Amino acid sequence: MISTTAKINLLKKPTQDSWIEQAIANLDLILLDHSHCERKAAGAAINFMFRYPSHAPLVRKLTAIAQEELEHFELVNQWLDRRGIPLAPLNPPPYGSTLKAQVRPQEPHRLLDSLLMTALIEARSHERLGLLGEHCPDPELAKFYRSLMASEARHYGIYWVLADTYFDRDLVQQRLDELATVESEILSTLHPEPRIHS
Repeated sequence: MISTTAKINLLKKPTQDSWIEQAIANLDLILLDHSHCERKAAGAAINFMFRYPSHAPLVRKLTAIAQEELEHFELVNQWLDRRGIPLAPLNPPPYGSTLKAQVRPQEPHRLLDSLLMTALIEARSHERLGLLGEHCPDPELAKFYRSLMASEARHYGIYWVLADTYFDRDLVQQRLDELATVESEILSTLHPEPRIHS
């Protein structure tokens, strides 16, 4: 299965075909997980604002992201309703917790790592929503996934730009390289439970 989705520059390795096959075979579960992802993404943006309230560029940019993520949350929930999928908890894959374990606890490292970790998550979301838009057998759902791609690309770009705003470019690139390597290693083995990040 060859993808025509453009390579995401932040990511070390593209998604494997096995994930595409798993996701397409479990679209209802992927949609439910997508709902959780949009809610978590809104929460992540808000958490940055609570932790760094004096960082004005960060607060302004992430206010807009939080609002947009909540709008996406509602749109995905409308798709759940259309397909008769009830909102329900899901066990998270190890992706998020493994990435978060890489965040150094002391400032300013914590800010840098958190921004880059979130950029990587958004970049992977962008890539995988694009793959769903490309391979989903339901034309309307495929169109919906494609409609989210531009905002996901903008989001990961904003997190990267914020890191570049507060830190030296060489430091940002070095740390991004380290975190991106870990991110790709987490996804090198397909998680048995289908998720957006599995």
